[in-house]
Amino acid sequence: MMRVVISAGGTGGHIYPAIAIINKIKEEEPNSEFLYIGTTNRMEKDLIPNLGIRYEGLEVSGLKRKITLENLKTIKNFFTAIKKAKIIIKDFNPDVVIGCGGYVTAPVIYAAKKLGKKTFIHEQNSVVGLANKFLIKYTDKIGVSFESTMSDFPKDKVVLTGNPCSEKAIKVKKAKKEDFGIDKSKKLVLIVMGSLGSRTVNDKILGFTEKFRYKDYSVIIVTGTAYYDKIKNRKFPDNVKVLPFIYEMPSVMKITDLMVTRAGASTISEITALEVPSIFIPSPYVANNHQFKNAIDLVNEGASLMLEEKDLNDNSLIKLIDETLNDKEKIMKMKKNLKEIGIKDSSTRIYNVLKDLIMSERKFY
Repeated sequence: MMRVVISAGGTGGHIYPAIAIINKIKEEEPNSEFLYIGTTNRMEKDLIPNLGIRYEGLEVSGLKRKITLENLKTIKNFFTAIKKAKIIIKDFNPDVVIGCGGYVTAPVIYAAKKLGKKTFIHEQNSVVGLANKFLIKYTDKIGVSFESTMSDFPKDKVVLTGNPCSEKAIKVKKAKKEDFGIDKSKKLVLIVMGSLGSRTVNDKILGFTEKFRYKDYSVIIVTGTAYYDKIKNRKFPDNVKVLPFIYEMPSVMKITDLMVTRAGASTISEITALEVPSIFIPSPYVANNHQFKNAIDLVNEGASLMLEEKDLNDNSLIKLIDETLNDKEKIMKMKKNLKEIGIKDSSTRIYNVLKDLIMSERKFY
């Protein structure tokens, strides 16, 4: 049995790996107890309690990159959050405290280390986030998703674990093409622009869906719920299905011949684990351009292709889709390279690191 405090906030890219770690620990040690510490105003505040996991919120915000008075409030909230986190952690008395990214993890892991607790942080992206940079000296072990990121951390702390979303993806049941009303004999192109969708990319792609009408493949476009409301009454070609969301994306990825997607860390972990050939359109609007750097790692390995958003139009995307789908050798090579770099047991690796941390603490006492 483990007693675990886990913290992650802000985006699904941080929160879903945290949930995957919780589920792995539950699978291995069903009597384990969890306390999740997140923000008071981001998506985890509703998502986590709905999963039946005990939740505590801290009022925190990220530092602005330019000099502003708002940063004074951010710093004040940070120290207040440390005090509150210390009270919460001391009361729960965990065996280990885990941070999966987002600025809320900074006061949590810092407080845990000051209380003498074992700590573990996970970096999903190929570019280290500000919170994790700050936490390097306050954590015992650091899991990373990309081999290229290992050099950013001390050798005695860093472990190549992959992203825990990968192991969950493998276990998801495969979907059927018939369930989506598409021809099961045709190849499938899956176009997904992130959990919330991307207005700019959706505008472009949905502006030229008519050009897919006479293609010999089917297309599923996932827009995100907010965007879908704008276009739900539009007519599309019979071989194009437009959906607001897919609850278990890996189930559809398992029947996909080519995926067009953003380059978030969780998506990349699923693509590598399931060996799905892909075209990345990285979001240029994220911190440190980390999606481009996530994608380039796979492109350099010959495991994926990339089309930058500034170059996206009907000709560039459709030409790339057509050329790739019709090149059997290229598809096979991408699958082979994905297999070589993919980590399929990430959650298990992380569980083993946590177990070793806890056992070393218990032996010490």
